Amino acid sequence: MRILVTNYRLAGTTVGMAKKSVLDLDASGKRVLVRCDFNVPLEGSRITDDRRITEALPTIERLRSQGAVVILASHLGRPKGVDPALSLAPVAARLSELLGVTVPLLVDSVGESTKATVLAAKPGDVLLLENVRFHPEEEANDPAFAKKLAELADVYVNDAFGTAHRAHASTEGVAHILPGYAGLLILKEIEHLGQAVGNPKRPFVAIMGGSKVKDKIALIDNLLPKVDSLLIGGGMTYTFLKAQGLEIGKSILDSSSLDYARKLLQEYPDKIHLATDVVASDAFSADANTKVVPVTEIPADQEGLDIGPETAARFADIIENAGTVLWNGPVGVFELKPFQAGTLSVAKAMAVATGKGAITIVGGGDSAAAVEIFGYADQMTHVSTGGGASLEFLEGKVLPGIAALQDA
Repeated sequence: MRILVTNYRLAGTTVGMAKKSVLDLDASGKRVLVRCDFNVPLEGSRITDDRRITEALPTIERLRSQGAVVILASHLGRPKGVDPALSLAPVAARLSELLGVTVPLLVDSVGESTKATVLAAKPGDVLLLENVRFHPEEEANDPAFAKKLAELADVYVNDAFGTAHRAHASTEGVAHILPGYAGLLILKEIEHLGQAVGNPKRPFVAIMGGSKVKDKIALIDNLLPKVDSLLIGGGMTYTFLKAQGLEIGKSILDSSSLDYARKLLQEYPDKIHLATDVVASDAFSADANTKVVPVTEIPADQEGLDIGPETAARFADIIENAGTVLWNGPVGVFELKPFQAGTLSVAKAMAVATGKGAITIVGGGDSAAAVEIFGYADQMTHVSTGGGASLEFLEGKVLPGIAALQDA
C-alpha cells in the first residue's frame, strides 16, 4: 500500500507525495529498525498511559510474522545525557507483556555490544534499544550517529507519528541511509487526519482551544476556508472577545493577535462560534470561588477558565449534528474539577456524533489526554498519538520524518 500525502506545503507549494509503507515490504530474513514513539507518561517507573505502545503493536506483529528481527528505537523525555530515570526499561517490560515474548532492553542504542546482540538475534525476535536521546547526537541529527543506527539493520520503518515533525537522527537521518517505509500507525494517522482536511464528510466542524491565538494561526488559516463551523474555546476565547470590544477581566489575553482576531471575525462572521457565557473564577485553583456569567459581564477582578453551560449546550448541538468533527485543544482548564464541564461536554457530544455516523478525530496533545481521562477515547473515530506532529500536519506543513521515506 502506498501512502499518498497531498496536504504538504513545500516552499509555499502544495506537494503530493506517495510513500511506500510496510505493506509494500517483504521483511522475511531482514533486520528492521523501527522508530516508535514510546514517549509515555510515567509515575516513577509505572506507565500511566500505554496507548502509544499498543498503537505500535500492529507494525511490530506484522514484521515478526514475516520472520524479521525487529529492532525498536524510541526516545523518552528530555534527558541531558544518560539518565536512569528516563530508561526505556518500563517500556520493555510492558512490550513483553503485550507481545507475550521477552523484549530485552539493550544497554545502549549504538555501539559494538548493541551490534553484537542484534546480529545474534533470531527471526521473530524483538529488541528495544535504550533511549536514543541519551546521545545528544540524536536531536542534532548527527550523520555519524544516524550511520551507527543504520548499521544495525537492513531496512528502516518509521512508525513514530508523534515525532515525525522532528528531523532527528532516528526519525529522519536514518531514512537517508536505509530504505525507509511508513509503519501502520503512520498510515492510520495520515488517513484520518488527511481525510478530515482533504475530503471531510459535512458539515465539517472544528473545535479549537488552547491558551494563545498566535500558537494556532497557521492551523486556523488552513482550516477556516474548509470548515462549516469553527468553535473557539479555551484561553483563545478571551482574545476574540476583547477583539469585539468586550471587557475580559483578568482572563488570558494574546494582545499580539487582536488585529488578527478582528480580521477573522469580519471575514468569517457565520463560521466562527464564540462563548456567550463563561465560568469566571477569583483564582486559578481547584478550590477557587466560581460563578457563571455572560461574556458581557466578566468581573474586572476575575478570569474566565471554562465555557459556560449555555455555550456548552450550543457547541454540543453543532457537534452532534456534524459529519466530521476535528478537535484540537480543550475549551477550559479541564485539569481542575471546577473547570472540567465544558471540555467534558465536548467529549460527550463527539461520542454522540460518532454514534450517529460522524467521523470524530481528536488531534493529540491535551485533547487526547482529556478524552482518555473522561473515558471517551474508545468512542472517537481516531485519537491521534501526535501532539505537535498532528498540529503541524493539520497546518499543512512538511513532516520531515515522513518526507524522508521512500517515494512509491
